[in-house]
Amino acid sequence: MDRDTPLVALQGVRKSYNLGQPNEAEVLHGIDLVVARGEFMALIGPSGSGKSTLLNLLGLLEPPTAGSYRLQGQAVQGLDDDALTLLRRRALGFVFQFHHLLPAFTALENVTLPALMAQGRVGAADEQRARELLAAVGLGQALHKRPSELSGGMQQRVAIARALVHEPPLVLADEPTGNLDTASSDAVFGLLRQIHEQRGTAFIVVTHDPRLAARCDRMVELVDGRIARDGLPDATRG
Repeated sequence: MDRDTPLVALQGVRKSYNLGQPNEAEVLHGIDLVVARGEFMALIGPSGSGKSTLLNLLGLLEPPTAGSYRLQGQAVQGLDDDALTLLRRRALGFVFQFHHLLPAFTALENVTLPALMAQGRVGAADEQRARELLAAVGLGQALHKRPSELSGGMQQRVAIARALVHEPPLVLADEPTGNLDTASSDAVFGLLRQIHEQRGTAFIVVTHDPRLAARCDRMVELVDGRIARDGLPDATRG
């Protein structure tokens, strides 16, 4: 991808549910959004504003009803399920509020899971990368521990390493610290910022915590399915 090509480009994106039914509801109303390579963006807004729907669209988990979406310059519309899966695997990493680690797997096995699912096996290079990522997130001594043996913050660090194992240019993080105490939340968020600075990975972080949103480089606020504000976090203070 040309470095000048936006990582994400949404134009006039709308999303409706129950199409053609009496209870049809449009949740997103003409979203225009461009995200450059290496951005660190907060996505905020009240409950019901459309944040989760927008994140699902960005993550190729749901199609838009109207409008266009280009990811790494590739038009998403018209791709079949296999092509969407390949694009998602190549371009995106996901971190959720609840880590979704497999309890029977060790930390190392959880991080190599994307390789296992994609290839049917875990190669030596995959395992080495997983080891390096776990070391990078401070868990180099916990490779063989299962989730039940790790704190909430440590489990989320495993989930972050898993999201990065295939080196995606964009990570979508949905309330990644929402289930943690303040100290663990600050530590995990600091880790995301460190990864962004060291690796150039772009992040879109959905958060309800104004302290964390203020530490992002850009803040996009959704209200009633529309972008109400888009700019520096400082512009939203006061």
